[in-house]
Amino acid sequence: MLRYISRRLLSIIPLLLAISVISFILIRVAPGDPIITYEDPRGGRQVPPEELERMYEKLGLNDPLHVQYWRWLRNVLRGNLGYSLTTKRPTMEMIMQRVPNTLRLTVVALITTLLLAIPLGVMCGRYQNSLFDQVISAITFVGFSLPNFWVALMLIYLFGVNLRWLPIMGMASVGGNSFWATLKHMVLPVSTFVLVDVGGWMRYQRAGVIEAMQEDYTRTARAKGLPERVVFFRHVWRNAVLPIVTFLGLSLSSLIGGAFLVEFVFAWPGMGRLGVEAALARDYPVVMAVTMLSSLLIMMGNLVADITYALVDPRIRYD
Repeated sequence: MLRYISRRLLSIIPLLLAISVISFILIRVAPGDPIITYEDPRGGRQVPPEELERMYEKLGLNDPLHVQYWRWLRNVLRGNLGYSLTTKRPTMEMIMQRVPNTLRLTVVALITTLLLAIPLGVMCGRYQNSLFDQVISAITFVGFSLPNFWVALMLIYLFGVNLRWLPIMGMASVGGNSFWATLKHMVLPVSTFVLVDVGGWMRYQRAGVIEAMQEDYTRTARAKGLPERVVFFRHVWRNAVLPIVTFLGLSLSSLIGGAFLVEFVFAWPGMGRLGVEAALARDYPVVMAVTMLSSLLIMMGNLVADITYALVDPRIRYD
């Protein structure tokens, strides 16, 4: 196991390097640049052209693309992710202030989704093709097919604008920063994640239960005369939960990716919102830092999922 973990950790290095090259090229060849913020949208200029040219030189935007990338990589290897082009603050400082908020939101959303999806999947699998199974499957399929930003806007319109039950922006109310205030602000963002993601988790759990109920060990347990409750929870569900562990690693990318749009819609002060705002402002250092950190979190999440899979299933060996 230790050798496998070591190999996986070493494989992260070339993967991050490849992601950095692709991301750097895509960001730099995209239309626009940070200097556009100094230009007058009506066609004139707020600063003289000579001053704009000096800004290009100072930021190194006139250098060839490979020179710009090598300069960025050299700074990253020294532990310097650069400074934001808009706020002039250290990029790492800005990200570290936002990461706890993103983790708080995504972890609560993941736990809530699992608490709903696993029981629903177990019930749907145990009573396959029943009315309960058909209704729950239809509802979750609808949620699974909707884009998260549209679900977020509908929740804002219903519970924030029409009914005015819940706050729709930020992480705390003006003049208050208590635990309950933060929890109240989390309801709509977390609900967006749950409504979109619970369908996929539920279907994985349902399929695992159906498959486990048809295995030989389940029929053998029933033939021994064990009570159905013991057969189900000791033999069926213990094996049916394995696909959930696999899906956990695969879902991390969509969870982190979905956080970008959800945080931006709800003005949640997390890393995802920071990345979207930096992309709109062409703030290259911040965009690269957010991209690399998100990629690292996804890779580490997949590694944890693989290790967990081996721990819950004795048949899996990585050595």
